Amino acid sequence: MLNKLIANIIPIMPKKLVWVFSKRYIAGETMEEGLLASKLLNEKGIEVTVDILGEFITTLDEAEKNRNEYLEVIERFTTEHIKGNFSVKPTMFGLLIDKEVCYSHLRDVVQLAAKKDSFIRIDMEDSQCVDMELDIFRRLRNEFPKHVGLVLQAYLRRTESDLLALNDLNNEKFPISFRLCKGIYVEPENIAFKGYDEVRQHFLADLKYMFDNKMYVGIATHDKYLVEESLKMIREMNIPKNMYEFQMLYGVTPELRQSIVDEGHLMRVYVPFGEKWFNYSTRRLKENPKMAQHIIKALFIRG
Repeated sequence: MLNKLIANIIPIMPKKLVWVFSKRYIAGETMEEGLLASKLLNEKGIEVTVDILGEFITTLDEAEKNRNEYLEVIERFTTEHIKGNFSVKPTMFGLLIDKEVCYSHLRDVVQLAAKKDSFIRIDMEDSQCVDMELDIFRRLRNEFPKHVGLVLQAYLRRTESDLLALNDLNNEKFPISFRLCKGIYVEPENIAFKGYDEVRQHFLADLKYMFDNKMYVGIATHDKYLVEESLKMIREMNIPKNMYEFQMLYGVTPELRQSIVDEGHLMRVYVPFGEKWFNYSTRRLKENPKMAQHIIKALFIRG
């Protein structure tokens, strides 16, 4: 109850106070700050996936602005030889306003990434978006098989059938690339598994399916149990290192992250930045009220 109360209060608190908590999880407001954070991670042997904050926009003018900003970021980060790629949220490009406009904007972004020999990861959003995002991914994958991947969420009841349906896109020359995560959006029980252990079991089942079918997997989790079980699966199935990586959020579980790097596995950190950091922080807090305990620590234990 206390966590939920804090989660509801945070959005009406002064931005400067919320930033005390948020700065641990967000690289900054500007491209320069995102670039610096990415360089520092690269220096530690960690690759990145760069994300400009913003989602669920309300106008197509915003969609065009976001496309242009992504094009600028791709140009800059690839020119600076950052080791990493880029993540995009389709609702940021107008998915819920005009699907075809969204597709056109995303195609421009993926086309530039392909030209720069980079890669775009399409994030999966809440359940109202899933079918449209799967369709857009399929269209882009057919045109740019080496340069676009997708996120799948283990807690959705439909994910197993989505994996089966997408298997026709997979091939030896260009293995389909997924990021597998638990999922964070609040969904009803008929759409998403609710049990903690149940979600874990489905995560591992989805991971095994991806490995069995020689798909590339970004294992995105901060759950130590899932990390250990994933490593066990990798050893037992003799999965080559060029077929998987681990992924984590900026500022989260740095000790666990470093232990994975120290064992010689590729780690990629999600680096979010942008002016929309406040909405990102408050939205994520509402979706996961347990984060409130970290806010209390941040407010009273500076540095």
